[in-house]
Amino acid sequence: MEADQDTARVAIVNQGVGGNRVLRDGVGAGARSRVGRDVLGCSGARWLVVFAGVNDIGTAEATETAQKQVAAELVDGYEDIARRARAAGLRVYGATLAPFGGNADYDDPAGLREATRRAVNDWIRAGNGFDAGIDFDRAVRDPADPGRLLPAFDVGDHLHLNPAGYATLADAVPARLFRYPHLPESKVSG
Repeated sequence: MEADQDTARVAIVNQGVGGNRVLRDGVGAGARSRVGRDVLGCSGARWLVVFAGVNDIGTAEATETAQKQVAAELVDGYEDIARRARAAGLRVYGATLAPFGGNADYDDPAGLREATRRAVNDWIRAGNGFDAGIDFDRAVRDPADPGRLLPAFDVGDHLHLNPAGYATLADAVPARLFRYPHLPESKVSG
């Protein structure tokens, strides 16, 4: 984004938390409950990228009922986060969830969690709830096995990305989503 004159002065704050979930507290407070503190309370914030939900899916039981419930709750959670962020004047972008096939804890033999991940990603791609979508899934999945990370991006647990994987996610973010065409130069904070 630095090479683009319209986005060169945009700063990025990463409020990601390892083990985080959208709906419930995990390692830390869930994204839905901390969006006010971590995003809306951040001076000068203009945009929000929501990239969370894998841990919600992976920690929910691998039953059809539990997975349908977590999918519905994730959609509600995303809509709530987006509504609150928009009320504060932010544009909100949803990022599709990366695959976790082969992970010892999250992958289930019946593929119920993978079906939930795909359903949530389809909802994000359809333009529901967010001002735009960013397709992280397609950026890092293995084309030969779309339920798994591309081996070149996998730290080895089939869930977490290595530095090359995170760089690929960054490259997948369209800079045009973060331009200030409507503001005079003096109004651009950076």
